[in-house]
Amino acid sequence: MALPVFEALADPTRRALLDRLRDDGPCSLTVLADDQPMTRQAVSKHLDVLRDAGLVTAWRQGRERLHALRADPLRAVDDWLAPYAAAWDERLARLQQHLEET
Repeated sequence: MALPVFEALADPTRRALLDRLRDDGPCSLTVLADDQPMTRQAVSKHLDVLRDAGLVTAWRQGRERLHALRADPLRAVDDWLAPYAAAWDERLARLQQHLEET
């Protein structure tokens, strides 16, 4: 798993863009910029970071350029985090058992 994915996910604006693409499917820059408190140019730069990290793909459709989520890098992050989540689940289960016994 590459560092650019984590760098891309570290920014709340980029996470919001990914959420929008997840919920709405492919969108144009204009649509993505509509609910962001920044210029279209700033949103475009965020999309460039997401594209460089492999989290977004883009293509031309007529006069517009559409952007879509690519979930594969997120699956790799989830796979990497799974053992940590399991360890926390185990710790919390032991804490719950301890609390119920006392």
